[in-house]
Amino acid sequence: MTVTMANRVGFRPPPATLLRPHFFSSTAVHTLPTRVTPTTPCFSISCNLQSTKAFAVPRRSLMTLILTSSLLSQTNTQTAFAQQSVEFREFIDTFDGYSFNYPVNWIQVKGANADIFFRDPYILDENVSVEVSSPSSSKYLSVEDLGPPEEAAKSVLRQYLTEFMSTRLGVKREASILSTSSRVADDGKMYYEIEVNIKSYASNNELAVMPEDRVVRKEWDRRYLSVLGVENNQLYELRLQVPENVFLEEENDLRKVMRSFRVNKLSA
Repeated sequence: MTVTMANRVGFRPPPATLLRPHFFSSTAVHTLPTRVTPTTPCFSISCNLQSTKAFAVPRRSLMTLILTSSLLSQTNTQTAFAQQSVEFREFIDTFDGYSFNYPVNWIQVKGANADIFFRDPYILDENVSVEVSSPSSSKYLSVEDLGPPEEAAKSVLRQYLTEFMSTRLGVKREASILSTSSRVADDGKMYYEIEVNIKSYASNNELAVMPEDRVVRKEWDRRYLSVLGVENNQLYELRLQVPENVFLEEENDLRKVMRSFRVNKLSA
């Protein structure tokens, strides 16, 4: 219900010039003199709401502009991150006869049990290495001498489990072959690609008498990617090790490393 001052007994409406609120500027609202007349003064709630609406539109437009600018800024930032790509550096071993690309920020580690070894400076479990068979003990003519990729994968997995064998009590390894494939690269040679997953579990109290006191926890969960190639009567293996959760984020870059691996003919 609208209540106005005109309904009061003995009330005389003020002159039209005094009806204009003192907090309105002459440029803010130009329609007030035509809405309020000397005979029908407007002091009702509905009139106040109409006056307030004149200021609500610019404020809403300003908030819309700010929100739109914020969304555009976030979109541009996400696009910039998406466009960032990992840079690679080529490693060439002219003595043993192989080459591959690796992330430019990875560092070489000396003294590792491999022909060459690079690792991520921040994720220590992420690395790449190359193993080369002895020329005196192997006479490979092709990677197919290992059998089909599925048979080669079994040999690779057995080798991994042998290397990770532990003498600690309560340690258990779980391993599975994820995929096997073969491809012919641009050098005309065939390569095998093998992926396995290995998980390590250990008890936090392996000497406990009661089984409920020997709580088993997962130590690590890793993906291993191998590329096998043959040249110079030798077997070459590029190995990539990466935590399983990191692999999901860096799969494309890691596969670029795999696909870059080449075995090269040594000059006599």
